Amino acid sequence: MLLVGALAYALSQTLVVPALPEIQRQLHTSTTAVTFVLTGYLLTASVATPIMGRLGDMFGKDRMLVVTLGVFGLGSLVAALSQSIEVLIAGRAIQGVGGATFPLSFGIIRDEFPRERVAFGIGLISATFGIGGGAGLVLSGVIVDHLDYEWIFWLALIVVSGAIVAARRFVPPSPVKSPARVDWAGAALLSSGLVALLIAVSEGNSWGWGSVRVISLFVLAAAVLLAWIPFEHRVRQPLVDIRMLRDRAVFSTNITGLLVGFGMFGSFILIPQFVQTPPRAGFGFGASVTEAGLYMLPSAAAMLLAAPLSGWLGGRVGSKLPLQLGTLISATTFVFLALVHDEPWSIYAGTTLLGLGIGFSFAAMANLIVEAVDQRQTGVATGINTIMRLIGGSIGGQVAASIVAGHIVGGTGLPEEAGFTAAFVMSAVGVGAAFLFAFSIPARRERLAVAGEPASEPTT
Repeated sequence: MLLVGALAYALSQTLVVPALPEIQRQLHTSTTAVTFVLTGYLLTASVATPIMGRLGDMFGKDRMLVVTLGVFGLGSLVAALSQSIEVLIAGRAIQGVGGATFPLSFGIIRDEFPRERVAFGIGLISATFGIGGGAGLVLSGVIVDHLDYEWIFWLALIVVSGAIVAARRFVPPSPVKSPARVDWAGAALLSSGLVALLIAVSEGNSWGWGSVRVISLFVLAAAVLLAWIPFEHRVRQPLVDIRMLRDRAVFSTNITGLLVGFGMFGSFILIPQFVQTPPRAGFGFGASVTEAGLYMLPSAAAMLLAAPLSGWLGGRVGSKLPLQLGTLISATTFVFLALVHDEPWSIYAGTTLLGLGIGFSFAAMANLIVEAVDQRQTGVATGINTIMRLIGGSIGGQVAASIVAGHIVGGTGLPEEAGFTAAFVMSAVGVGAAFLFAFSIPARRERLAVAGEPASEPTT
């Protein structure tokens, strides 16, 4: 049931991306307006995820999971019935609340699963973040080529409806809660800073990275988020315990999550666009939207294998090792794609390896956060980590698109091969930095020693 709910949200991350041109045509709108179909989703996800995670810690993760899935279903219905771009954007914004499915699911697993099964369960849920992203590209191609775009949202509604029924029936009440007052002022500050940051990142390509609007939003985001930190220190019952975020395991894992998200979402932009490039450009395979999605299918399949394996390995030697393996595999894969991309097999090989690397990494990060924080902080802590992946993904996607857009053959509108090569290298640098950052995360034995617990487990 938790897998179904998480998959419904994860699919919706990328399900609309190949359909944006068709949505723009059918709704007779501008390119700027249609991009908010994606941006609005990311904005509400960034706001709702830590807040709903905190409310789950306070009032019960089971209760807030049902609320989250219900709001996501409502957004899916609004989007499916929309006949204007404004209503569609509103529906997508409501859908974004579904981002809280991940931290709430992690908390439920930690509360309900036997201790020896927690790492495996969290690894499996984590995999859906990447699996859904890759599978969304495949399904979207089929829908765009054969059905109306509204079926993207009817599909999401069907999936989440089943998850709601199962959640009501099978998820037991949360045994661990931390009753407190809701820090609405802290939530408003955090939300304002995240919204300003993500709008700047999402609109940087169309508005211009050096434009007054983009720079002003970056400045505003920095000012608000810097003001939020001392504010949370002074609040008796803060939305987010700043001391928790400063913990070396939590801080290092969050930065690693941002960098891995940077690379993963970059691949979602680069690989479909590369294979759809017509061969007359001197590269590319002229794939259709559906065929481009199929190139991403090995990545989703590999994540489904790698994430539980990462959880199993983390339960025995600690999650630091699978995170290091995952980031190393991912960075190496981007280098491979930068050098070898002349034949379809190289793209299939690259997406398979990338799926292994991302699957290992996402599962390990979630487990590292869960291992590092108090059980009463699971929801908000994993919510912040989810947001770091989203922010990194937004930046990675925009940077990849900017690099490719900066390498266009004059008079043809076709991209240059050098643009894709440079973008793959940039993704390799980002994930390579994640690999180096992973070494600063304390090993399990060190964390247990600090917490005063027995430190008999193996370390890395």
